[in-house]
Amino acid sequence: MRFKFGVMSVLAVVGTCVLSAANATDSASDLTSVSDFPKEFKAPAVERDYTKRVEMIPMRDGVKLHTIIMVPKGARNAPILLTRTPYNAAARIERSKSRLLVNTLALSDEEFAKAGYIRVFQDVRGKYGSEGDYVMMWPVRGPLNSAKVDHTTDTWDTIEWLVKNLSESNGRVGMIGSSYEGFTTAIALMDPHPALKAAVPESPVMDGWMGDDWFHNGAFRQMMLPYIYMQTSSREAGIYSGLGGDASRNTHDDYDTFLRAGSAGDYVRTYGFDQLPWVARAMAHPAYDAFWQGQALDKLLAARPSKVPTLWEQGLWDSDDIYGANQAWRAQKAAGKIDNNWLVMGPWKHSQVNGTGYEMGPLKWEGDTSKQYNRDMVLPFFEHYLRDGPDHKLPRVTVYNTGENRWEHFNDWPTACERGCATGMKALYIREGSTLSFEAPTASGQQADTYTSDPAKPVPFIPRPILDPFSNMAGGSWSGWGDALFTDQRFVDGRPDVLTYETPVLTEPVGVQGIPIVDLRAMTTGSDGDFVVKLIDVYPADYPNNPKMRGYQLPIAMDILRGRYRTSFEHPSAIPPNKPQQYRFELPNVNHVFQPGHRIMVQIQSTLFPAYDRNPQTYVPNIFNAKPGDYRKAQISVLRSQAQPSAVLLPVVK
Repeated sequence: MRFKFGVMSVLAVVGTCVLSAANATDSASDLTSVSDFPKEFKAPAVERDYTKRVEMIPMRDGVKLHTIIMVPKGARNAPILLTRTPYNAAARIERSKSRLLVNTLALSDEEFAKAGYIRVFQDVRGKYGSEGDYVMMWPVRGPLNSAKVDHTTDTWDTIEWLVKNLSESNGRVGMIGSSYEGFTTAIALMDPHPALKAAVPESPVMDGWMGDDWFHNGAFRQMMLPYIYMQTSSREAGIYSGLGGDASRNTHDDYDTFLRAGSAGDYVRTYGFDQLPWVARAMAHPAYDAFWQGQALDKLLAARPSKVPTLWEQGLWDSDDIYGANQAWRAQKAAGKIDNNWLVMGPWKHSQVNGTGYEMGPLKWEGDTSKQYNRDMVLPFFEHYLRDGPDHKLPRVTVYNTGENRWEHFNDWPTACERGCATGMKALYIREGSTLSFEAPTASGQQADTYTSDPAKPVPFIPRPILDPFSNMAGGSWSGWGDALFTDQRFVDGRPDVLTYETPVLTEPVGVQGIPIVDLRAMTTGSDGDFVVKLIDVYPADYPNNPKMRGYQLPIAMDILRGRYRTSFEHPSAIPPNKPQQYRFELPNVNHVFQPGHRIMVQIQSTLFPAYDRNPQTYVPNIFNAKPGDYRKAQISVLRSQAQPSAVLLPVVK
């Protein structure tokens, strides 16, 4: 009976389902006339903890600038934090779509979002949503800008509008930004609005000829040309593929592309960059003339220092803008205006403070150094000046010790230098047998090491293939470009056109704090030429702490000098062939300890390609216009005698 009852029950259920299905079919007899699109769909309301305002703020000449304002809900007497960008304010303001401001803003804004800041991003004049005309690195009003407006006035007018129209604010404004945004932060200091109470320029472009984006000591950074296209070919981002017509460009190995093009000028003409006004201006001014000097913001600010408290940030391995922040701080110091200026230099590549700072390539740091910077330095700095918070207690200079893996604090910088420091420089001499020594050479006569620099076979600056960091064809190429300054140099060690010198294995630590100076004595068979010098920490082959660092040749500092500028950056001159010349130039800042068991290495070469354009090694008035026949091999002799000693002057400290 139990079994029979169960079967009957199942049949009853099945019957019911069949009838229900039939009824459902009857109620929708013609599915072809039914659409799955509702007449209107209303998304459930999301309660965000902020409000977003989009404003077109008028400038004094009538141009309106696209500005996005993120205000925490319930904000009262909140500080305003402003960034002016050429990189799309709408994108810069939104890391993710979230109801929480802390998750919406960029990672570097996390501390400010938690602290209740009003966050503002603005497209600079002529870019994205802003009206007007765009000028790359727009000079201040004066000989290079006859208009009545510039970035300084645009910032002034923006701040004036913000403090009058944001009732949630306390009327105090801070500015922050990295790279180009660092430039727009720094240039606001030329004539700061009274409400601008603090500024943090990070890796700012300050002098594009001496050592930031465009040149280094006269050598042209030609791989920046697609960036210029990206910035100036359209109001939005113009990504240059180089494909079209007969100008097919191999973006998958720029070494080949630039080499086959010829001079930097030939590359410009082949791929159409001569249509870009900024490129034409740069090519017309290869030397450090009034055009570049008039844009040197570090010098302009020193001549007209502001009273705005300013925290300068610099990455010790910044492949793009390793010059500007520390030079601006030094210029303020030289002008006697250092009391309201601070300097932080961390273990970062370009703009890494905007992300995480646990590591750099194979190097591992003590925690997230970028977070430490934003949380423990920048936020207290702003809190003090924008909210009357406690004294930020920042030392005048904070620099990461990259050899002992910790932050260090200084009252002055550098701690060792040629003049004006408690400790002087110590020469590390090039000696016979490819060695380095703190003992000066004693040999007489013309002692030298030679190599042949062949423009047809330039030394690559990173291992090939070298991908264009700004092209949509390259795919993930920024890592190679951005990692260049800490790439293991074994990939060129042993090349016949690279001289390598090293100390014996160190038995005690050697600490360096400051700015190394290259003092190279050399001859060339050519009438021009470049000199690249690298200061390197060679790790021991047995290094169990980090197997990736076994034998690693870690660059601590490197840079290039174009030989024609050895006596004057403004007035180039041919190099007398086969006659000793002095090539003296600074390397970037270091705060490092060469540990026992390591070696100190110096490498010397004449090309760093294609990051920098090739020198034809024949003197021509303008290297941009060098002809194929101008590119010739040259024999370079690095001198190391008692009369002509070559050395790197190190800021050695105990």
